[in-house]
Amino acid sequence: MAIAEQFAGLDMNQLIGGPLSAAADASSQLANSTADFINKVGFNRDGSVRTVAFAYQKRSMNEDGTSNLDEMKVDVPMLAIVPIPNLQVDEVNILFDMEVKQSEKSEQSMDMGATLSGTLNLGIIKVSVTGSVSAHSSNTRSSDNSAKYHVDVRATNHGTPEGLARVLDMMAANVAPMLVGSSLKDGNGQNLSEQARIKAENLKALRQDISQIEKRLSAAQDGLSNSITQLKKLGDSQRNIYQGTITGLLNSLQPEEVDKEIENANSEAEKKAALEKKEDLEKKQLTYSRTMDEVNQRWGAFSGQVGDYIKIIADSGGEQSGISEMFALKALSKEGDMTPYESAETYYTAILAAQKNAVDCQRNVSQIEKELFDKRAEYSDAVAGRAKPAKTDQSQPN
Repeated sequence: MAIAEQFAGLDMNQLIGGPLSAAADASSQLANSTADFINKVGFNRDGSVRTVAFAYQKRSMNEDGTSNLDEMKVDVPMLAIVPIPNLQVDEVNILFDMEVKQSEKSEQSMDMGATLSGTLNLGIIKVSVTGSVSAHSSNTRSSDNSAKYHVDVRATNHGTPEGLARVLDMMAANVAPMLVGSSLKDGNGQNLSEQARIKAENLKALRQDISQIEKRLSAAQDGLSNSITQLKKLGDSQRNIYQGTITGLLNSLQPEEVDKEIENANSEAEKKAALEKKEDLEKKQLTYSRTMDEVNQRWGAFSGQVGDYIKIIADSGGEQSGISEMFALKALSKEGDMTPYESAETYYTAILAAQKNAVDCQRNVSQIEKELFDKRAEYSDAVAGRAKPAKTDQSQPN
């Protein structure tokens, strides 16, 4: 058989494609295994996230010398605390070696094995002849075949998938300890007497009230800050319109044309008229520049001090039907003249609405600040043991 015929029976598709197909199937099974683990371990039957509850105690000291023993609880997603199997086939190596050796050897020899003898007389010479004939043949053939087939598959655990890691990060951002219960103790963690317990509970309630008021104040201050920022943005937008108007007026003067008229004047009269025109143009340039400076100054002051103005307006207690004159805002006509800032201006309505919102926010902040001040004073009196003064009924006649 020829050497090439030795390979005719080999199915290369199976030799190479078989292991690759098996590796692909293994990858699919591994992915399903990861998905099954996440579903079974990470979620309950109703689809909610499975969590593990950790409970612990936290002790903190109070200003009055007592302490709080708080029972805390935190729920942690199960997937965040267990390793997630994520085995993946990384590499498949297929090695196939086949060696075919074939050798042939052929030998032939012939011997005349028959025996012949005779005598020949040639006169005085006598010749004697003897011979033999023999035949021999030999053939030698040898062959050697060897094959090596090696498949190497490498798989590693890739840890938590990227998408799941981001989901877990979002969950972790919302994980916070929850107060389950709290009890008052003395400074050494021992139980309080009845009188001390009543006082401590009163102080604790006051501290909780103060904490709630502080949260409300923080939210109100954020709202006020946002409304002030909105006012500033609207003011900057209005100022940009006026600056664009001034820039357009300056560009319309075209001083280079006047210079050409002076240069090309054919008489003293023409030159004088051109010079007067240039002088008038320079006056307009100066007027426009000063107007632009005035616009920037007024609207810049509005942007820088609007917060203070809003507080003054809010504290005055009056209702504003229009934009406050305290802002000293001015408008700019198309001809470049300063005019009162009135409702026909582009951002007037928006600024008026923002002003009203800012004033309302400022009054809310002031009210909460007063409430917080009173509550802190009440707490100080309770710590010092001072009785809260009783309220008198002002409605009764003297």
